[in-house]
Amino acid sequence: MAKSAHHIAKTNAMRSLDRLGIAYDAHSYDTSDGAIDGLSVAHKSRRDPGQVFKTLVCRGLPHGGSQAALLVFCIPVSQSLDLKAAAHAAGAKNVAMLPQRELLPRTGYRHGGCSPLGMKKSLPTWIEESAQLYDTILVSGGQIGLQIELAPTDLLRASKAHWFCNPHKIPV
Repeated sequence: MAKSAHHIAKTNAMRSLDRLGIAYDAHSYDTSDGAIDGLSVAHKSRRDPGQVFKTLVCRGLPHGGSQAALLVFCIPVSQSLDLKAAAHAAGAKNVAMLPQRELLPRTGYRHGGCSPLGMKKSLPTWIEESAQLYDTILVSGGQIGLQIELAPTDLLRASKAHWFCNPHKIPV
């Protein structure tokens, strides 16, 4: 399914899309300068930062609950996550970012290469509704230096996600 100018090894994210028969394009970008933040990736990909989405893993405490759950939010790289909006979307009392040291053991992905697809366990996922403004969006392909381009509705289906509004669209 993936199209690229050169061979790119399959990642768990790509395999999950292949299993579902969802079309995507895999794009690699240069990481030799060490710049892997979302805005740098958008620039290297020659895409509008509103079209390139980052994957944020959070811990949310359910209303009346004592056990925190992991939650995934995909937002444009030009935005910061509004934690109150995220909590509201997830029906949680509050939401906080997962500490970076917990990302790999919990998701199977490293910081800078976390994809909403192909995680160790399927986690509740929300995608910022502005994704619907584009025919395709880019998300991490599951490793640093790799992006997957696909239709927003295909990402929604593949990740079993919901749309949500990040109302303040706080710039990074």
